[in-house]
Amino acid sequence: MPRLAEVASEAFKVLKDFNVAYDLEKGRALFGELIGKDLDKTTTVYPPFYTNYGKNISLGKGVFINHDCSMLDLGGIEIEDNVMIGPRVNISSENHPTEIEKRNMMVPQKVTIKKGAWLGANVTVLPGVTIGENSVVAAGALVNKDVEPNSVYAGIPAKKIKEL
Repeated sequence: MPRLAEVASEAFKVLKDFNVAYDLEKGRALFGELIGKDLDKTTTVYPPFYTNYGKNISLGKGVFINHDCSMLDLGGIEIEDNVMIGPRVNISSENHPTEIEKRNMMVPQKVTIKKGAWLGANVTVLPGVTIGENSVVAAGALVNKDVEPNSVYAGIPAKKIKEL
């Protein structure tokens, strides 16, 4: 755990600067520092943004992440090309066991958001979920299972309501 705390501290220092960086290019450079790789010039992340580590986040080209998003990335979060993420979206790739004696352990599970997907405002995506290509998750949904490609999902928990 000491190494995780060290990485988190590094992330929080970069986020402090990123979250007050109103210049898009300065913000892009800081976000690249946070995730450990250059951010493509076609990808935009609006502050404020929150994460616990950052180094396990991968962003494709043409990605747009709106204000006030949070990504807990210990298990990895892969966001492919041309994904749109609305304001106040929460993505978690980590969880804790429900058993009391094991609850202080972390269980990482990768989250993947396939190309062309759109997550509306206030969506929550839980660990281990894949959001299918070109799919839409309606505002306020809680995604606890995989989302099929070319579909619209809504609700708590999110259910398929339409094919695209």
